[in-house]
Amino acid sequence: MFDTAGVKPLIEVKGLKMYFPITAGVFRSHVGDVKAVDDVSFTIFEGETLGLVGESGCGKSTCGRAILRLYEPTAGSVVIDGQDVLGADQGLLRRMRPKMQMVFQDPQASLNPRMTVAAIIGEPLDEHTTLSKAEKLARIYELMDQVGLNRDFANRYPHEFSGGQRQRIGIARALALNPKFIVCDEPIAALDVSIQAQVVNLLEELQDRLGLTYLFISHDLSMVRHIADRVAVMYLGQIIELSPRDAIYAEPLHPYTQALLSAVPEPDPEAEKTRRRIILTGDVPSPANPPKGCNFCTRCPKVMDICRVEEPRLTEIRPGRFVSCHLYDETAGATAAPGATPSNNNTAIQQGE
Repeated sequence: MFDTAGVKPLIEVKGLKMYFPITAGVFRSHVGDVKAVDDVSFTIFEGETLGLVGESGCGKSTCGRAILRLYEPTAGSVVIDGQDVLGADQGLLRRMRPKMQMVFQDPQASLNPRMTVAAIIGEPLDEHTTLSKAEKLARIYELMDQVGLNRDFANRYPHEFSGGQRQRIGIARALALNPKFIVCDEPIAALDVSIQAQVVNLLEELQDRLGLTYLFISHDLSMVRHIADRVAVMYLGQIIELSPRDAIYAEPLHPYTQALLSAVPEPDPEAEKTRRRIILTGDVPSPANPPKGCNFCTRCPKVMDICRVEEPRLTEIRPGRFVSCHLYDETAGATAAPGATPSNNNTAIQQGE
């Protein structure tokens, strides 16, 4: 287990918001916002892997891109290795780019089909270094060796490779400038199951060897359990729970996390027979019009009156365990006492066999 004692934070995200404007009418008037990321805060320590999980459309990938300023965030602050990313001008941001890189979700779409592998991996070296042609080629071969690609394939094009090999090319490109921090945006989602383990093992091996820090974005809870040191659960643009990996899988605190983890199959047949599946009914609200109070109140089986009025805050309720839920708010019980019974409407959970 990753020990944070004596380890300094490498990434500090505070109050990050990423709103996409909604326009309408002939004059394209601003009529609202899609709140893709809404007031997200967390810290990643040097050498750590933070897993970011949640259902599709909850804002995971947008959060990763906003941290690296591939999108221009609406508000908040992001500090990477002591430098303010969001406050940097274009010149300073360009000088900071080698420290922070990204492995994209779709290896087919993220690689230029008209460039050879050597040109793709060498492009960051062209942009950010003054190496000679021979030095660049030596570095490209070194990177190909690191990710397990044959040097003889350097002059081939992306379409000549399998999905797993293309992802290795993307990882080699991300490593070209010796970054400290890499955002892995669902790097295994487009790969076969047999290839997924190879890519994850490669990421772990590179982390151990190079001292990398990862934000690992995924909806594959089993894979996150394997690779992450801590896990952040995201719902409708907000982090609702943040805990060490073993603690969150052993005892999820937030009702949404409980429902999410109940969907993970048990490899033990006997345990699978007795496992109680939590099935949430209703649809996820629109990020353009989130519900008042808690974002999860429309689907929560333990909803209280206060949940529909007051938005909960991410609070540390145990050492290292943060949760955003009124169930763990000391004042919520008194505030919501008159009607603090679980709702019996159609948001109640159903217990599966």
